[in-house]
Amino acid sequence: MKLAAWLGQRYPQAAASLLEGLEECFTINRLDAPPALHRCLATSNIIESPHAGVRIQPRRVTHWQNGKMALRWMASAFLRTEKRSKRIVVHEDLWALEAILGPTAAAARKLA
Repeated sequence: MKLAAWLGQRYPQAAASLLEGLEECFTINRLDAPPALHRCLATSNIIESPHAGVRIQPRRVTHWQNGKMALRWMASAFLRTEKRSKRIVVHEDLWALEAILGPTAAAARKLA
């Protein structure tokens, strides 16, 4: 792959990471998802956006007492970020994703 070869010249770890996850990168293309759902799932925005909001909150803490305190701060930051988040625009198309995933979706729902 040309991109991995190009990255490998200066950033060998990035090239290795790209090649490692290559098959997962194109999974969405194999699904017969509606265009709007495909567009939503083809980006990492749904994950990165909340994490960007959370990154800002704990900067104010100057002394972490223990791991439990860090978990509370992170949970609090995610809750604050959630209030400012937009709904998934394609929520009405999620039935299609469940139909595509079939038994896998049903098993995941039972675990939740």
